[in-house]
Amino acid sequence: MNGAESLVRTLLNGDVNVCFANPGTSEMHFVAALDRVEGVRCILGLFEGVVTGAADGYYRLAGKPAATLLHLAPGLGNGLANLHNAKKARSGIVNIVGEHAGYHIQYDAPLTADIEGVARPMSDWVKTSHSSKTIAADGALAIQVARTAPGQIATLILPADTAWGDADGPAEVAAPALRAAVAADALAKGVRALKNGKATTLLLGGAALRGKALEWAGRIAAKTGCGVLSEFNNARIERGAGRAQVRQLSFVVERSLEMLKDTRELVMIGAKLPVSFFAYPGKPSVLVPKGCEVISVAAAEVDLEGTLEALADELGARNTAPLVNAPGYDGALPTGDITLEKLGAFFNAAIPENAIVLDEAVTSGRAFSGATMGARPHDWLNIMGGSIGWGLAAAVGAAIAAPDRKVIALEGDGSALYTQQALWTMARENLDVTIVIFANRAYKILLGELNNVGAGAPGRNANDMLTLDRPDLDWVTIAKGYGVEAGRATTLDELAVQFKRGLAAPGPYLVELIM
Repeated sequence: MNGAESLVRTLLNGDVNVCFANPGTSEMHFVAALDRVEGVRCILGLFEGVVTGAADGYYRLAGKPAATLLHLAPGLGNGLANLHNAKKARSGIVNIVGEHAGYHIQYDAPLTADIEGVARPMSDWVKTSHSSKTIAADGALAIQVARTAPGQIATLILPADTAWGDADGPAEVAAPALRAAVAADALAKGVRALKNGKATTLLLGGAALRGKALEWAGRIAAKTGCGVLSEFNNARIERGAGRAQVRQLSFVVERSLEMLKDTRELVMIGAKLPVSFFAYPGKPSVLVPKGCEVISVAAAEVDLEGTLEALADELGARNTAPLVNAPGYDGALPTGDITLEKLGAFFNAAIPENAIVLDEAVTSGRAFSGATMGARPHDWLNIMGGSIGWGLAAAVGAAIAAPDRKVIALEGDGSALYTQQALWTMARENLDVTIVIFANRAYKILLGELNNVGAGAPGRNANDMLTLDRPDLDWVTIAKGYGVEAGRATTLDELAVQFKRGLAAPGPYLVELIM
């Protein structure tokens, strides 16, 4: 058994049985080991940003890490943007990055570079394994790191001679550690804030937005009258009719300030201090109103379900019916010309039950999250790190993790261009994904940001850098070129036909919506 095979068997010992890959020469022994050892599903991405984004989407639904296979420093570099998003989402990933054989590095071959240096900013743990005898143990440690709550990125660098050298066998992988319980003093502070009669808001993030944790939050809100908000971007939130009422903070500074203006105590559970995405002249960076006390009860790595249950018990809310969203999906689909308000109503009615919705619609998508609270129960995933090109790639991973659920990717046309190769992987794997491309033929969010930062009206050069015309993109042709069936809509009536066709298709289907 060589080092590569011992590593593959170790991955399986740690329940890492999916590998998103874009390999090269230095990884060929690992590729061969994936052939010899049964049990790992291998999915090829034509660009490394698809590979890393898919691993992010996979973790958010599966709750366990996938592996990626990347080629030396440039291959890793191509995947860094979506590793940034994954790190912000606290997704667990085991990156396997090939390296030249140790004796070859001294010759400075064309692909020689500092892989550890490239990996470190977007990883929680980085190690080069220099021996085929220790690669299995190093792999076991990488899995342990990736599975550390709420999820971390482990990058293991595999030199070619480590892969082909003799190994003793696979390593056992330690069971994932249990999440830590909330600190008693922090819990007591949260209880006092929710009991003292001041205007209090729960700000939730991470695992607090799912399952029983979210239900406990709804019970607390019903008992105390507190507000419940989520961070602007969320790795995964369970929402829709019958689920606890949670409003999402806004990207727009003024709107978030308005949402929090009356809050006197902000109780954070799994969330971070709310700040603006960027600095804007004359606007605050921190979105907490003056005079508001911020109380951090539990960070994202803590047992958030246990935290909220303990809060509910201390507040006498265990048997209180939670505040939930009322059904709002039985109305007729809106018709006629396309507006953001009508689109919100359309998706509120059209999202199927148990769907997984990935939101990288950017400008258009701001109108959707609030408008779809009464939709059929579904999961909603946001881009977490703001590095565009996430949605199509993450949809691949989500569909692999949850093959029995419909995946819907709401995608801006500018963002989709970064990882359009994901369409090919969807077609090859016959993934059940319906994509809606919001084709406003511009980086429209940046046209608005030009004004928000006080830079003035766009001139010719600015317009040329922020628009996607001359020529217009043809997403129907692009999709079909990758093997994905597609159609175009210019009205809400046409969107209804195309979206229904996409939902009925067993594999991928793309709708180009001309805005």
